[in-house]
Amino acid sequence: MPTVTMIGGGQLARMTHQAAIALGQGLRVLAASESDPAAQVSADIVLGSHDDLDDLRRAAAGSAALTFDHEGVPLHHLQALEAEGVAVLPPSRALRFAQDKFAMRTRLGELGLPVPDFADLAGDRGAARERLVAFGEANDWHIVIKAVRGGYDGRGVWLVDGADEALTVFDAYPVDAPALLAEQKVPMRRELSAMVARSPFGQGAAWPVVETVQRNGQCAVVLAPAPGLDAEVAERAQQMALRLADELGVVGVMAMELFETVDGELVVNELAMRPHNSGHWTMNGAVTSQFEQHLRAVLDYPLGSTAPTAPLTVMANILGAPDAPEMSMDERLHHLMARMPDAKVHLYGKGERRDRKIGHVNVVGREGDSVETVRERAERAAQWMSQANWTDGWDEHS
Repeated sequence: MPTVTMIGGGQLARMTHQAAIALGQGLRVLAASESDPAAQVSADIVLGSHDDLDDLRRAAAGSAALTFDHEGVPLHHLQALEAEGVAVLPPSRALRFAQDKFAMRTRLGELGLPVPDFADLAGDRGAARERLVAFGEANDWHIVIKAVRGGYDGRGVWLVDGADEALTVFDAYPVDAPALLAEQKVPMRRELSAMVARSPFGQGAAWPVVETVQRNGQCAVVLAPAPGLDAEVAERAQQMALRLADELGVVGVMAMELFETVDGELVVNELAMRPHNSGHWTMNGAVTSQFEQHLRAVLDYPLGSTAPTAPLTVMANILGAPDAPEMSMDERLHHLMARMPDAKVHLYGKGERRDRKIGHVNVVGREGDSVETVRERAERAAQWMSQANWTDGWDEHS
C-alpha cells in the first residue's frame, strides 16, 4: 500500500494518521519533535524542519505523495521537490494562494469571485501609508489590516477602530515582517465555510456548507449544516469552492471561508488547502471524513460520499483554560463519558495552554433536536473538558 508524507506533526496530521490506518496505508510525518501530536501516534516519523530542503527530501523519499498539515513550507522548496519528481499535493502553484493573501485576493478577483475591497500596503513605507489613508477614508475607516503571510487564528489581523488606531498599527509594524494589506470590513450576518475536495483526475466533492462561530479570532463552534441557510446560497457557495479548486489546480481538501453579508450575499474571506477546523464535524457527522477524503484525493482514489449522517452535527473546540484545572484530563474525560455518552471526544495530545486548541467534541443531533439544544450540549462538553466545570452547575460527584 502507498505511503503518504504529511509535512507538519500537529493535530491535523494526527487525525489524518487515524484515517490512514483504516485504509491500510502508511502516513509518514515530518515533525519538529517527538512530542508533536502526530509523532506520538505514528510509527513513521522523520524529525526535522519544514524550512529545511534536505529534511523535506528525507521525508518525501519513497512516498506516493507529499501533502501538508499547514501551509508554512517555503514555496521555493516545494518547487525544487517538484522539479525532482516529488508529487507535491496540493502543488506549489495552488498553495501559493493559501500562503499569500494578496495573491489570493488578486486571483479571486480575476476569476470574478466576490472578495472585499483591498489595498496593497507593501513597498515603500511612505507611499504605503498614503495608500492606507486613501483606502481608509474611502471606506469611512471600516477596515481590517492583515499580514499578507503567516497570520492564523486571529494573529496577524487587526480589527482597527478609526484612523488613529489603523495608523498606529501600521507605524508600529516591523519593517522586516511580511507585507500588510488593508481590507474593507464586510458588514456580515455570519461566517460560513464551504469544504470541498478535488483529485488529480478532476473529481470534486462538496460537504454541506457550515456556519462557523469565531471567538477571539479563532474558530470556537461549527454548526453543520449552517442553520437556515437558503438552499440556493448554499449551492452557490459549494459551486464557488469547487470552481476555485479546479481553476487553481488544488488536489486534496480545501476550505473556503466566507462571509454571509447582511444582504444575503457571499464574500470570500480565506482559503486553506488542507484539512481544516471547520471540517472536524465530518469525523462523526458525514459518511466520509475530511481526513479520509484528503488521503483519497492525494492518492487519486475515487472520492467518498460527503452526505451527512444526521440532520445536524455540532463541533465545539476544546480550548486551553486561563489556568489548567487541577483535575487531570483523564478524569475529566471519565466524567464526560459518564454524563454524555453520545459526545464524541477527540484529544490531540497537546499540553494545556490558554486558548490553545487541545481537542474538540462532536455531538450528532437526532431527528427533532433543535440547533440550540445540540449546540448547548457540545459547548457544555467542551467547556467541561477545558475548565472542569459544568455550565449548568451540575455536580459530577453527586
